[in-house]
Amino acid sequence: MERVQHVPTAIILQFVSAFGVWMLADSVGLSGVLTMVCCAMTVARTSPERTPARTRLPTYAVWETVVFALNILAFIFIGLQIRPILEGLAAADRGRYFAVAGAVLPTVIIVRFAWHMSFNAVLRWRYRRFGFHPPRPMLRPTIGSGLIISWAGMRGIVSLAAAMALPSAFPYRDLIVLTAFSVVLGTLAIQGLTLKPLLRALDLHDDDPVGRELSAARERAFRAGIANLASDRSPVAEVVRQVFTARLASEKPDADTGDAPLSAHSKLFRTALQAARQAVIAMRADDEIGDDAFHQMEEELDWLEMADGGRQE
Repeated sequence: MERVQHVPTAIILQFVSAFGVWMLADSVGLSGVLTMVCCAMTVARTSPERTPARTRLPTYAVWETVVFALNILAFIFIGLQIRPILEGLAAADRGRYFAVAGAVLPTVIIVRFAWHMSFNAVLRWRYRRFGFHPPRPMLRPTIGSGLIISWAGMRGIVSLAAAMALPSAFPYRDLIVLTAFSVVLGTLAIQGLTLKPLLRALDLHDDDPVGRELSAARERAFRAGIANLASDRSPVAEVVRQVFTARLASEKPDADTGDAPLSAHSKLFRTALQAARQAVIAMRADDEIGDDAFHQMEEELDWLEMADGGRQE
């Protein structure tokens, strides 16, 4: 993929790769859903430093649109599957199936609540005993935050995909699909519609940890880019330093930074920008920033690279 420079081809190959991983996992007897999740986690952690900005920006736009559309189509598809399942059930079985689905729904809600509140209690005890020293800005665990996280357990497309991926001859497949649909619909309706009132009632304040992480990442990134040119006193290096210094002094990623370097493809500019990217990647690897701040900083560096290149064209 790193050698593919044509953006539409790169995007098509990403789709081919996604379907290929699923088909390969299915052919060797693995779970397609779990394999895709593991693959996606790996790609998310390793691809940022290998994917150029001119490919990443349109790729994100395409994938966000496709994921949005697929989520809509998936729920429509599942809804169409439920009717044949219900029509094919005997009257006695229908009542039993609904009873099972009705029992599973509160079970998954209660289990998540019990699991996380226990974890929350352990964290609060640990921080009271040893102090609260997180590696990155975050909200101190409280009973209120534990309640929010416990209640934010809406199930979605992964649960449905796991159920639908079962072979047609799988025992009680219809019951599993019906139960998964009930859990998804129930959690979205019950927890989803009541989450906002719960947030208002608890009145939690997070002190904008993502914004603080983003500020720290911006400072680290642009200082790394400037430091990379410390020994170079050429006019081109000075222009690059001015651009990075202006970005460092600005709190807005879209602020005007003046004239861009003489060439967006110059070795000095690419070297400084790569140093900035590596600094941000290292911060995420060391858990100094989370994914939200990382991707915002990644987008800022991408637009800096692309806007600068656009001026030269």
